[in-house]
Amino acid sequence: MADPSDPINHPSHYNVGGIECLDVIEAWECNYHLGNVLKYVCRAKHKGRELADLKKARFYLDRYISLIE
Repeated sequence: MADPSDPINHPSHYNVGGIECLDVIEAWECNYHLGNVLKYVCRAKHKGRELADLKKARFYLDRYISLIE
């Protein structure tokens, strides 16, 4: 079980509702771009930079779409 007081290995903004973002990324076997999309969306409301994180998620999603088009 993740130690919620560990800001390095288990930061609280990646562990909301008992589900750690990294666990989802690994379970779904996301590539670099899609993993970053999930990471930024998951933490957007919980790190105090919602708009910036959503724009970063969009950047990685747009970049991945460009690669597969």
